[in-house]
Amino acid sequence: MNGPILFLLILFIIGWIAKNQSLMIAVAVLLIIKMIGLEEKWLPVIHEKGIQWGVTIITIAVLAPIATGEIGFKELIASLQSFSAWIALLSGIFVALVAKGGVTLLSTDPHMTAALVFGTIIAVSLFHGVAVGPLIGAGIAYMVMKVVEYF
Repeated sequence: MNGPILFLLILFIIGWIAKNQSLMIAVAVLLIIKMIGLEEKWLPVIHEKGIQWGVTIITIAVLAPIATGEIGFKELIASLQSFSAWIALLSGIFVALVAKGGVTLLSTDPHMTAALVFGTIIAVSLFHGVAVGPLIGAGIAYMVMKVVEYF
């Protein structure tokens, strides 16, 4: 058993202990790719385009209520009449901009992924957090790094 497989198995066990289905599925997919011998063909593609695929899937999920008719112009206009909705709107803008920095950080400094994944695992398993993925964490890290560089 080589290092990457052992590392992935440990991550799978941690995901199982933390009841993090997303982590377990991700690790299982990567293990299957490695075990059937397609790692040289598929892992570089996944590494290069995986974040964009994930963002696309999340965007589809967020837009699904519009496609079903659950949310329309009437609901949008009604929601913007509350102060809380404006906070949500600004939060959405802020998080999207933060995540943009996360994409930059992960593409220029991919070793950060390991620390971000471990941080997510710790938060989920010890503090009952929600695994929103390393992208937002990377964005926050990017912002903090830029602030530290500035000073």
